Order: sequence, then C-alpha cells, then structure tokens
Amino acid sequence: MMRPGKIVCIGRNYVEHAKELGNDVPTEPLIFLKPPSSVIADGEYIERPPQSVQVEHEGEIGVVIGRRLHRVSEQEAVSGIAGIVAVNDVTARDLQRKDSQWTRAKGFDTFCPVGNVHEGPVDLDTLEVITTVNGEVRQRAGSAEMVFKIPMLLSFISHIMTLEPGDLVATGTPAGISPIKAGDMVEVSIPGLSRVRNPVRDVVQ
Repeated sequence: MMRPGKIVCIGRNYVEHAKELGNDVPTEPLIFLKPPSSVIADGEYIERPPQSVQVEHEGEIGVVIGRRLHRVSEQEAVSGIAGIVAVNDVTARDLQRKDSQWTRAKGFDTFCPVGNVHEGPVDLDTLEVITTVNGEVRQRAGSAEMVFKIPMLLSFISHIMTLEPGDLVATGTPAGISPIKAGDMVEVSIPGLSRVRNPVRDVVQ
C-alpha cells in the first residue's frame, strides 16, 4: 500500500465546488495537509468516526512525486511527476465548519483512500475524475476545469515545502460532494488510469 511521506491537498480548486460550500475562489492555491496515517487502499473500509455526523466524499486527481522538487518552475515540476492516482479526500464536513483549521476534519484514520498509481505518460489537461456512491455519479469534472493547473500547483508548493519522492499531492475536488453512510460503496476513478473503491462503515466503540 502506498505510504507517502506527506499528503499536500488543495482546497477550492474548482469554481463550482467553492460555490457549493459558499466560499470565494482563492486568489492563490489554498493548501492543507492530511497525515500519512489516513491512507487506505482499494477495498478497505472508510470508517465514519463518532465525532462527526456529516462525513463526505471528495474525489480528486492525485499526483505522486518522483523526484525532489525544491523551488522549481512549472516545467521542472512536470518532470518530477511519477504517476497519477485516484484519491478520496474524505472529510468530516461538520468538523471542518467548526474548527478554524482542517486537521481534524481531514485527518481521521481511513480518510484518504488511494488507488493504483498510473506511471505512464498522461496529458495533464485532459484528465477526468468521477466519483460514484452505490453506482450513482455524484462528481464528474476534468483537470481543464481546475482554477490552478497541476504544474502551477506543484511549483507553488515547492516554493513553500520541498516535495520528496513518494509524496502525494491531491489537486482538489469538483462540485457534487455529498454525505456517505454505513453500507455505502464509494468509488473514485480517473478513467483508464486509476480507481479506488471503498465500502463505508461506522466506528464501533
């Protein structure tokens, strides 16, 4: 199973998603971190913690870093991509609204399902991410719709923190987020490249 050194995530990187949460589109990338301990593989359970009553899916295009990126240009950043992967940035939405920062809402164990890594060449401008819950499409968008494109994001992050081989960058979720409950099956796919499919259950105390 993939175990990145760090997981750097981008918030509000699709206009319609920012709108559905009542937020403005950022003027520069909004970044936050998820802990590596939140990662699970395809088929493992997403666990809804008792602290939250509103756990939601966030399907995203993930970028796996292949070489050290430190204050690099956008062109240099692209050469540092090792692969593309489907990611589910599971979020406790009620806790996100409650807290002044998002560590708790984003950081629970099982809150980062990660699929298989596609290591071949890709066109970063034509990627698509689709999220389904119990087979029903909830999210669908293309990388061309991102406010900040992937090369810019990697360059921007590299001027704040060095990206190391194996790190994961989750590039933001499109509109269509919705609550998930025990018994649901959530799938995030990047068609033809990667997918991650996970059942949902409640944590039993």
